Amino acid sequence: MSTVKIPMPLRVPELAPSLGRVVVPRRVAEPWVPIDDVREALATRVLELAGEARAAAAQEDRDRVLDAVSRRAWLAAWERAVRRVAERVIEALDERIERAAWRVRMPHRRWRRRLLSTPEKRAVAARLATGGEPFVGALDALDAVAARVRDASVLDKAAHAEWQDALRGAARRLEAAWLALEAVAMEEERRWSPEIEALERWRPSLWPVVVLWAPFAAALVWLGLILGGYVAAPLWLAARLGF
Repeated sequence: MSTVKIPMPLRVPELAPSLGRVVVPRRVAEPWVPIDDVREALATRVLELAGEARAAAAQEDRDRVLDAVSRRAWLAAWERAVRRVAERVIEALDERIERAAWRVRMPHRRWRRRLLSTPEKRAVAARLATGGEPFVGALDALDAVAARVRDASVLDKAAHAEWQDALRGAARRLEAAWLALEAVAMEEERRWSPEIEALERWRPSLWPVVVLWAPFAAALVWLGLILGGYVAAPLWLAARLGF
C-alpha cells in the first residue's frame, strides 16, 4: 500500500525585523547624496514580495510562493537599488565638478573633460555593488533550500524550517549589503574630493595676456618716450606728429 504524500504548507516568516536598518535607518550623519527614497523602495519591494508569497500560500500555490521570494526576485530588487544609487552618486559628482569649474571660470571644453568618463562611471557602480557579495551568497543558499522544500511533505519539517531561516538570513544579508553600499557611497565623496579641490584651485594661464598685451604695452612706452623727447621719432612718425 503506497503512502500518500501530503505537501508541506509553506509559511512565509515576517521579514521586517531581519531587514533592520533597511526599514528604519539609524545614522550619525545623513548621506551626502539623497538615497533614502531608494532605500525605502528596496524595503517596500522586499516586503511586497513577502506579501505576494503569503497570498499565494493562502491559496496553497507552492510554485508562486517560492517564485515570489526567489533568488531572482530578491536579486532584481537589489540590483535596481544599486543602479539607482550609482546614478545619484555619478550625477552628484558631475554637478560638483561643474559648479567648481564655473566658480573659477574654467573654459567649457576644459571642464567637460573633467566629468566622469564611462569607465569611471562603471567603476563607481562596481564599487557600490561589492558589498552585496554576501547577500548574493545568501540568495544562492536560499535557492538551494527552495529546491528541496518545493517537494517537501508535511513530514519534512526540517526542510521548511531551513527555508524560513534562509529567508531571514537573506533579509539580514540585505541589510548588511545596504549598509555597505551607504559606506561606499560616502567613500566616493572622499575619493573625488581631491580632484574637485584641485579644480577649485585652478586659475587661467597668464601667457595669452602676456603674448597679446606685451607688444601693445611696449608700443605705448615707446610712444611715450618719443612724445617726452627722450627718443627720436622715426621719419614716418615725425611727419604724422608734425615734429
